[in-house]
Amino acid sequence: MDEDIEIINTQTRNEKIKNFFINNKNSLISILVIIILALIGYFSFEEYQSSKREKLADKYDLAVIRYEADNKYNVIPDLKEVINAKDKTYSPLAFYFLLDNDLINSKDEINNYFDILINDIGLDKKFKELTIFKKGLYNSDFSDENELLAIFNPLIKADSIWKPHSLYIMAEYYLSKNQMQKSKEFFEQIVSLENNNSKIKTKAQKRLRSSFRASQNHWLFKRHF
Repeated sequence: MDEDIEIINTQTRNEKIKNFFINNKNSLISILVIIILALIGYFSFEEYQSSKREKLADKYDLAVIRYEADNKYNVIPDLKEVINAKDKTYSPLAFYFLLDNDLINSKDEINNYFDILINDIGLDKKFKELTIFKKGLYNSDFSDENELLAIFNPLIKADSIWKPHSLYIMAEYYLSKNQMQKSKEFFEQIVSLENNNSKIKTKAQKRLRSSFRASQNHWLFKRHF
């Protein structure tokens, strides 16, 4: 008896499944087609991306070889093309190759390439922060206070490994402008940081002992007389 009931239940279940597929045949076919097209699109895109990166790698490698063969300025257009392709690996390599070998001199162009690396190619957090710091370091000799702060603030206001370095550059900037109070405040921020870079902290402490003690003694001397 129980076996007969089980057979009937199985037959009923199979019949329901069969009817479901018959009644929903068109919908199921549509879903299957969509899945197949999505998979084809995904693998086609991956293949395209892989091919694109191979071409970028070849373009970068050939540019470096040509540069070393003393075709210095002929490589610039190719390296710029690699940068503008906005690839995580080869765009930074191409940019720093141009920069390190003094193949580009325009400040606006260099800062534009920095911005591409920082904003457009999805660098990992550590590499992005390093790029921001390098941009600030590059601009530190000719930018004004507000421009430098705008560059360094993402590092200064975050728990970044480059925070003390950024503070130090700003402190030195203010010192070079004889803005002693602002400079002192930035050096003191470095000293007060927890988990600080010991070398940067030591340099900041030396600055506070030398530059600002001399400044304070000069102020006391003037006040006395």
